[in-house]
Amino acid sequence: MRHLSFRTESANEKIVERKWHIIDATNQTLGRMSSRVASILRGKNKAYYTPHFDCGDYVIVVNSGKAVLTGNKMHDKEYQTYSGHPGGQKIEMVRDLQARRPNVMIERAVKGMLPKNRLGRKMYKNLFTYAGAAHPHTAQKPQTLTF
Repeated sequence: MRHLSFRTESANEKIVERKWHIIDATNQTLGRMSSRVASILRGKNKAYYTPHFDCGDYVIVVNSGKAVLTGNKMHDKEYQTYSGHPGGQKIEMVRDLQARRPNVMIERAVKGMLPKNRLGRKMYKNLFTYAGAAHPHTAQKPQTLTF
């Protein structure tokens, strides 16, 4: 009897096809949208997903300031930063941060959902967020994603 052996191939640069996706954040719930964006950045939507290789796509998020938060998060949620020095802790409410820098909410949410290593930092560089509807990536011909 002949023994059949099948090899599972890991993803590599020859196999991976990187696409560009554009997502409109208008009236999208921040957490739900961010988890889907993180999944696309990791490449989990592809059949050849490999955990130790960056096989994800590029994601452009437009109208990032129009993402919504459910419940009382707009009034209760706060972002903290700490410089490491005494008195270096800064706390900013979501409503103030959204008015000042609307991209940061989506960027921080997605970054927290990616791996905490050099592979995750590489995946994070494939995310582009813009406060308005205009973006400079029209030459890449991004496909519109709807959730």
